[in-house]
Amino acid sequence: MDIIEEGKFKYIETKGGSKNLMLLHGLFGALSNFEGLINHFGTKYNVIVPILPIYELPILNVSLGGLVDHLQDFVKYKSYDKMHLLGNSLGGHIALLYALEELDRLESITLTGSSGLFESGMGNSFPKRGDYDFMKAKTEETFYDPKIATKELVDEVFEIVNNRSKAIRIIATAKSAIRHNLSDKLDKIKIPSLLIWGKNDTITPPFVAEKFNELLPYSRLEFIDLCGHAPMMEHPEKFNEILEDFLTKLS
Repeated sequence: MDIIEEGKFKYIETKGGSKNLMLLHGLFGALSNFEGLINHFGTKYNVIVPILPIYELPILNVSLGGLVDHLQDFVKYKSYDKMHLLGNSLGGHIALLYALEELDRLESITLTGSSGLFESGMGNSFPKRGDYDFMKAKTEETFYDPKIATKELVDEVFEIVNNRSKAIRIIATAKSAIRHNLSDKLDKIKIPSLLIWGKNDTITPPFVAEKFNELLPYSRLEFIDLCGHAPMMEHPEKFNEILEDFLTKLS
C-alpha cells in the first residue's frame, strides 16, 4: 500500500468497502504491524491507517492529547462519518481518548494490548542507546514467540531509540500515557467494545484485559493463547476471525 501525504497527514486507505475501519498503531508501531489486518479486511472495508506523528509533533505538544488532536483533525479533514476504531498498545489508549471526545462518530471500538489502565512499558532501563542486544531482547519480549521479532523489526526499534530526537519523544509520550489513567472514565464509552488479548502479554497482562472488560459497559473479551502484546501480528488468522465475527454481528 502506498502512503498518502496530504498537508500534515500521512495515511493509507484501501477504499475496499463503504464502512470505515480505522487502525491506530502503538509507540513503536509501523504499518507492517497491521499487514494481516489490511490484507484480510482491506477489500471488504475502507481500512484507514493514519500514521500518528509521534516523532513530528513539536516537543512541547508531545503527549497523548497532541496525538488525539491530530486524529480529530484528520477525521474531520477526511469527513469520515461512522467508524469502527481499533487500537494496539498506545493506539488503543488514543482510541479510548478519542472515543471520550467523539463517541457519536464511532460504531465500535476494538482494543488489543491497550494502555490506559496499566502497562509495564520499558521500565527504568529504557533506552540503552547503542546496545543492540538489549533492544533485541526488549523487542522479543513483546511476543510470546521471539521469532516474530525479525531483524527488520529490531532494526526499526534500534534506529528509533538511537535517534536522540525520537528517543526523547518516545519517553515523553510514554510518560503522558502513564498520567492518562482512564479507569474512572471508561463507563462513558457506551458502544460495542471488543477486547482481543494475548494470554501471555507481559506488557499489558491479562488482568488488564479483565479490568477493561469490567469497566467498559458493552464489552466482549477474547483471549488468544500462546500470544504476547501484539496478537494481530502473532496470530493474524485467529485475530481476524474474532474481529470479523464481532463486526459481522454488529452489522
